[in-house]
Amino acid sequence: MDKLLIADDEFHIRELIKKYAQHEGYEVFEVDNGADAVEMCKKDSFDLIIMDVMMPKTDGFEAAKAIRKENVYTPIIMLSARGEEYDRINGFEIGVDDYVVKPFSPKELMMRIRAVLKRTKANDTAHADIFIYKGLKVDFAARVVTIDNERVNMTPREYDLLFYMIRNQGIALSREQLISHVWGYDFFGDDRTLDTHIKLLRKSLKNYANMIVTLRGVGYRFEIPKT
Repeated sequence: MDKLLIADDEFHIRELIKKYAQHEGYEVFEVDNGADAVEMCKKDSFDLIIMDVMMPKTDGFEAAKAIRKENVYTPIIMLSARGEEYDRINGFEIGVDDYVVKPFSPKELMMRIRAVLKRTKANDTAHADIFIYKGLKVDFAARVVTIDNERVNMTPREYDLLFYMIRNQGIALSREQLISHVWGYDFFGDDRTLDTHIKLLRKSLKNYANMIVTLRGVGYRFEIPKT
């Protein structure tokens, strides 16, 4: 049974999520502030965290940062009443796996939870292989990326996006394909989420950013530069 931690200061939101999650067969734990969420993650392990942004004591962003500093890489779905691009980018840079804007559909949230858990478990059983191009080295099994022998810290979604693109290098990948395979659910909204992650991924790849080629009107392609 997968264990979920719900961190939200609104009682009715916690109860709504808890009701649907328990119906799906999840074991649910809950706290009403970010500080307690961090402490819970220090004492116990969870399969997924649902975190509200605006909470007392410690907000969701700071709580997520603190959890990641503890080397806890439990998937995090962030809830927020705001949908600004800055908030999304901030969350993704911290290492948040998904971002849901309030008010939300409980059924959609459950679908996103299933997708994130499925993707995470699939990554845990990934084949042990390595991609190397000049100073860029990608170890799929260890989920480690190094550039010129220096480890590159990426968000979980950046890793997933890069791994999928490398495994399909040279192939034109549509936006729909990338979202379907990396996010694992039918996407609700516009393409800004994908574009934001591509932007962050290129930044992480530094001198190898040009290996991700934009295909206008189609999507993206990962390719080894011709010499």
